[in-house]
This record gives sequence, structure tokens and C-alpha cells, in this order.
Amino acid sequence: MSKRRNILLKIPAVLYGWGVGLRNFAFDMGMIKSVKPSIPTICVGNLSAGGTGKTPHIEWLIRQLKDRYRLAVLSRGYGRTTKGPIIATPGHTAQEIGDEPAQILSKFPDLMMYIDGNRRRAIAAMEALPEKERPEVILMDDGFQHRYVTPAYSILLTSYYNLFTRDDLLPYGNLRESAMGKLRADTIIITSLPSGLNPIDLRLLEGRYLPSHTKISISAESPTQHRCRFSNRPLRL
Repeated sequence: MSKRRNILLKIPAVLYGWGVGLRNFAFDMGMIKSVKPSIPTICVGNLSAGGTGKTPHIEWLIRQLKDRYRLAVLSRGYGRTTKGPIIATPGHTAQEIGDEPAQILSKFPDLMMYIDGNRRRAIAAMEALPEKERPEVILMDDGFQHRYVTPAYSILLTSYYNLFTRDDLLPYGNLRESAMGKLRADTIIITSLPSGLNPIDLRLLEGRYLPSHTKISISAESPTQHRCRFSNRPLRL
């Protein structure tokens, strides 16, 4: 059963949508400047305010790339008690750097983990590092709405049980921007796919989510279980 919502929240949701729409229009038209980093940057994010499995997918990307590239993960460190940029180490606590960065570092202790809510500042700092220390690929966690940085590749996640096409804008729903934001994605990954989903339903999902330039990956509980890949823009580093 779906959660009952207060219909009065529709009004602030409409106003919020206008504000976000104007902001995106300003970025699209170049009225607000966005910087494309010199270091290839992969963004993993979503349209909703809820969790969609970003951390497991960041970890999956780390496993695929760490033996070929010098990697850095850029996170704002959601929930941390500290302020300002931090180059995190396994010695930092979750309170200092956030739960997700601490979890990632516990599995990949040699990884460069940069914590900063200002992604553009953080990337500039990494670009300024000596060549032997500079990362060759940056994985930007939860940066889909941070449009001051234009990534080389954007991965958009949405949960099968809370698809963004069935949701509404904040505060009536959980969306941080409208579903049209999917057009900025190079790959859409539908997570938490139930087992036994029939091929017809998979094709319906493809038709609903596939902009002409976009690839869809349908993943089950693990990001390594992907089906239904369609793309004319594969990820190349």
C-alpha cells in the first residue's frame, strides 16, 4: 500500500519545481557556469532524496577500475560533524567523514577519499596535485544535482520499488528534481530488481526509461547482476 500524502504539500512542491527548473535552465543556457574537470569524472547519483544503492555501485566501480587507474572518490560526507575539505584515511571516524566514506575506506584503505561539499573546489585541489599523486579517474558520489561540475559520464540510479516516474517533487514526494533530469544521464540503472521479473516487464521498463542517447542497466540486489544494456554512448576512459 502506498503512503498517504498530504495534498496540501502539492503547493510547495509546485513552487519548488519552478525553482529547480529555473536553476537547471540557467545551467543549460550557460547563464550559470559549469566546469568540466581535466580528470575524467564519473558521477553516480539519483533524482530522489532517498537511498537507491549509490554506495554499492561506487564500490562496484572501484573494483572494476582500481587495477587500471589511480582512483579518487569524492563525497560530501553526508552526516559528518566536521566542516571543510578532508582527505580521509582509514583512521577517520564515520562522525568525521560520514558513514558511506568510512564504509568504502574500510574495504579500500589505499583509496584516495576526498570529502568536500564543494565538488568544484575539491576537484580543483585534486587537479593541482603533483602528477604522480593526481588521480586518473574521479568517482563523484551523489553529485547528479551538483551541476557546477560537468562529469565525463553520469550514472543515474532509481529503485524498482520507488521509480522516479512514479514519484513527485519534494515535499509532496521524494524527488529533488523532475523526472526530465534523466536526460542528463548516460546510464540509468534500475536497482533492487525482483527475481523472476518476466521479459515483457523488462521491455516495458526499457521503453519508459530509455532516452535516445541513454543506456539502461537493470540490476538485482547486487550491482554485478546487470541485464538489458542499451547504449550508443558506452563508458570509455
